[in-house]
Amino acid sequence: MTEQDVTTEPPGGHQRALVRLVTRLLVTQAALASAIGLVFSRRHLPSVLVTVLVVAVLCGLAVAARTGTHAAWVAILSVEGAYILAGLLSFVTAHFVGGTLLAIITVGVLAHPAVARAFGSGPRRASAGSAHGLGEPDPADGELGRA
Repeated sequence: MTEQDVTTEPPGGHQRALVRLVTRLLVTQAALASAIGLVFSRRHLPSVLVTVLVVAVLCGLAVAARTGTHAAWVAILSVEGAYILAGLLSFVTAHFVGGTLLAIITVGVLAHPAVARAFGSGPRRASAGSAHGLGEPDPADGELGRA
């Protein structure tokens, strides 16, 4: 085995790394939400239940993110958007931030074009061997792929 064989990344390795990054962000967000929520709950049962529910949803999203599908990307983006809105509402009404900052960071990572491509959405890069030979995308390729 040569050094080049060891250092070359398998096809889709970069995409899998981006999917793992999102998964790790979601697990980190779940851990921080549980730590912050349980510390500030003051043994108030509804607060503890909401915290456990948020952690369960975030862990479920982390499991879904591992698939790397477009549906998982949309679900994560939707839930994180709702989490940000709820976090901003709780900040305005009770001056409690919770895990809103990490949710904003996660949405920023998900919105990045390379991450969107890793989850099977977003515009595709033109390949070097395209039909026109100049790296231009094929006009027959629509947004959703080949017509």
